[in-house]
Amino acid sequence: MAESWKESELSKTSDCRVRGLALCLFAILLAGPASAQDAVGERRAMMEEVAQMARTIGAGRQDVGPAVLAAMERVSRHEFVPLPLRIHAYDNRPLPIGHGQTISQPYIVAVMTDMLKVSAGDAALEIGTGSGYQAAVLAELGLRVWSIEIVKPLADDAAERLRRLRYRSVATKVGDGYDGWPERGPFDAIVVTAAASHVPPPLLRQLKPGGRMVIPVGAPFQTQQLLLVEKRADGGVTTRQMMPVRFVPLTGGHE
Repeated sequence: MAESWKESELSKTSDCRVRGLALCLFAILLAGPASAQDAVGERRAMMEEVAQMARTIGAGRQDVGPAVLAAMERVSRHEFVPLPLRIHAYDNRPLPIGHGQTISQPYIVAVMTDMLKVSAGDAALEIGTGSGYQAAVLAELGLRVWSIEIVKPLADDAAERLRRLRYRSVATKVGDGYDGWPERGPFDAIVVTAAASHVPPPLLRQLKPGGRMVIPVGAPFQTQQLLLVEKRADGGVTTRQMMPVRFVPLTGGHE
């Protein structure tokens, strides 16, 4: 009877070890690229697809600038997506990040960043930190970035992630992005990563003369228009519709 019990327990232990090994292997598969070299290769392939898509679609331009493409190629996108989705981190598509929010399609990130026409040392405001990916891309271009996220768990996670990845030029806070970050402005560039019903006046006031804002405007959960807003030296504003997009809605007290 005792021997039979031992055999049974050994069998259970063996089964547990097999299941544990399977779970470990599954976790490794979920974790994304198997090596740094794999990640570099996947990022390069993603950016080649983005560049080709930009040339094909155009969005009113010939292509996305090489500086933007190079900056995005340096960002480890798999660090900015949830663990179960890391195998899709370098697909050219948006992915859910929780709380009803998404990390934008790499092509859209490239186009919006390129529209800003920024230079190293510029100050940028981002409305909608999300997982922190867009902020990381701007930081790779040499910008000082202030980023606002209204969903506290996302804001907290993004702040920790950006610190861990050593993006020291990015500052984040929890708040309503409609009002911007006036004490840190004015800004050379403003990028809004959620759809508004109109261009928020506080953001216009915080945009420097000569600065650019990129913002999706339109009804929530429908096709919106990506607007390029430029402030002239005399304070006047010009607005151009660049391309149709679909973003989650800007939330807060004014939307």
